[in-house]
Amino acid sequence: MIVAFSVTPLGVGEDVGEYVADAVRVVRESGLPNRTDAMFTSVEGEWDEVMDVVRRAVAAVERRAPRVSLVLKADLRPGVTDGLTSKVETVERHLAP
Repeated sequence: MIVAFSVTPLGVGEDVGEYVADAVRVVRESGLPNRTDAMFTSVEGEWDEVMDVVRRAVAAVERRAPRVSLVLKADLRPGVTDGLTSKVETVERHLAP
């Protein structure tokens, strides 16, 4: 499964980069395939391990922010691995002249 999620600290002002970095650090240290862009962090793995990473990423932000918003989207597709890469490669192949 692939989960794309965004953790946003609330009540800490407009500059939230250091709080978001706490969440992304948890994801990167998990060892699971992941990718971060301007809006979401995506992580790939089995249900329990991915949801544990999301839970721990939220907890990392909760430690320093009075309120946290979580947006999550999941693609559950049994038997598929390396979806983070293969999905993008498929689109790129269709874009190629």
